[in-house]
Amino acid sequence: MRRLPPLNALRVFEVAARTSSYAAAASELGLTHGAVSRQIAILETWLGQRMFVRVGRRMMATPAAGAFAAEVSLAFDRVTFAADMCGRPAARRTLRVSAPSTFAMRWLIPRLERFHALRPEVEVAVITTTSLHDELRGGFDVAVRRGSVARYAWPQCKAVYILDEADTVVMSPALFEQKPIKVPEDLAGHTFLASETRPGDWVDWLDHAGFSYMTGQRRRIFDHFFVTLQAVIDGLGVGVGPFPVLAADVAAGRLITPFPGVLMPRTGYVLLIPFDADKNASLTAFVDWMVAEGDNRQGLRFL
Repeated sequence: MRRLPPLNALRVFEVAARTSSYAAAASELGLTHGAVSRQIAILETWLGQRMFVRVGRRMMATPAAGAFAAEVSLAFDRVTFAADMCGRPAARRTLRVSAPSTFAMRWLIPRLERFHALRPEVEVAVITTTSLHDELRGGFDVAVRRGSVARYAWPQCKAVYILDEADTVVMSPALFEQKPIKVPEDLAGHTFLASETRPGDWVDWLDHAGFSYMTGQRRRIFDHFFVTLQAVIDGLGVGVGPFPVLAADVAAGRLITPFPGVLMPRTGYVLLIPFDADKNASLTAFVDWMVAEGDNRQGLRFL
């Protein structure tokens, strides 16, 4: 027989070490603060040493406990994965994915059939946000956000890089026929369409392209980028759009890019997996698939 620590105490310990809070651990596990404290005491007795010290109002794991908690978390992940692999193969699993609206509509959703072909037992539920900077709240298994993979950037999540991004001018083919843009000066005859959620797009692109003298051009501003994008497609003006997110619209003839070689680099997209997520085979497969989809289209060869 293996001499295992008390498993329930290990479960409580892992959450308490990850959150650095007995109260947060109690909330996550549906226990009382006292129950968490008792389970930690049981584990400390079994191990023969203190695992937490009080720092201000928080209970912080000792260095040794932090290292132990990381190993326990990995072990739980392996058990979860093994249990998932041994589960009912025909059972459908729902994976909740949080993503910015435009990214979801123009990049993720059009590709989902490819994932479903690989994993037909997984149902992907896409939850959209209206801003790239929306707070990470509960209710999802994995999230897409623009940002860095640096550990300090996402303290509650593991970040996995998936996609570069760059901006350039976009317009509808119909508007191009009426008022073509072939040289920079042709922009002066157009209305610039902008978004409150992406306020610096035009200024940054014009500065990058060397056309800063046009920053005072007349504009029409919408609240969200997906509304601005529809206005561009409808021919109400010209906009600045992200690639490769809009590459499919160019390929389908809904948009054209008058200056395809003038690309303003932006911070790319990352996948965020909460440390407390149920890291089952479905989640692992989706993360691997997203990384592969992004890697197949890397670099600035978007157009």
